[in-house]
Amino acid sequence: MEIIRIPRIMREITRDLRTKSKSIGFVPTMGALHEGHLSLIRRAKDENDISIVSIFVNPKQFLAGEDFEKYPRDVESDKEKLIRLGIDYLFLPDTDSLYPNGYSTYVNVEGLSEKLCGKFRPGHFRGVATVVCKLFNLVRPTRAYFGQKDYQQSLIIKRMIEDLNFDTELIICPTMREEDGLAMSSRNSYLNEREREAATVIFKALKAGEAMLKEYKTPQEATQKMLEILKSQPLVTEIQYVGVYDPLNLEEVKEKQEKYLLAIAVKIGQTRLIDNVLIY
Repeated sequence: MEIIRIPRIMREITRDLRTKSKSIGFVPTMGALHEGHLSLIRRAKDENDISIVSIFVNPKQFLAGEDFEKYPRDVESDKEKLIRLGIDYLFLPDTDSLYPNGYSTYVNVEGLSEKLCGKFRPGHFRGVATVVCKLFNLVRPTRAYFGQKDYQQSLIIKRMIEDLNFDTELIICPTMREEDGLAMSSRNSYLNEREREAATVIFKALKAGEAMLKEYKTPQEATQKMLEILKSQPLVTEIQYVGVYDPLNLEEVKEKQEKYLLAIAVKIGQTRLIDNVLIY
């Protein structure tokens, strides 16, 4: 595995690979790699000639007062995992190389970015879209791999790819879960033992909502059931959103339809966690 830190060199390498008609599978991450990340990376490696992973904790997607400074970082462990997987390149830029002094250009996917998580983290998805746009320009991936847990993020990136004519295929991979159903996330490391156990309520609520919809209950009934389950857990300190949404536009669903996105964002103690289930 070759480690690249300078954006210009990353761009030169991928330009050469594209000239040689090599397919490039790319997984952008913020590090602290867990099995969810590794599942994406394995697929990128299996489906492409060249595999590239980036690790960059992007300051532009954190709001004031959020956890940028304490976000989990373990680059040495991450390197070991990537070497074991046989990844070709690790792109490891620093902040100044991606956002030099005077940086002033941003990408904002309007409409989708203001819904769900966007209501509670204004500007977050502008930061996400901006850094992914920059990474796509440098890596020039044939295929880019994202996890379903961050469904809204994936939908926004998909729209950005279409609107800005990127020659990249977006692959959304299933959410990886712990044995008790909790979606794998780097932020799970913030939870103490009691909070970790309480966090299982999120998936329980989603599965209950899913069961109701499959029993032909209304979206409102499914939402009420999920809300009741979340409220029954004392360590849920804030419910930011819970509901049934259209998976194409994230609008709340009022009537029965063929496809649904059940999505939840809550705080367990001080830790914000999100999860979702798709129903087709």
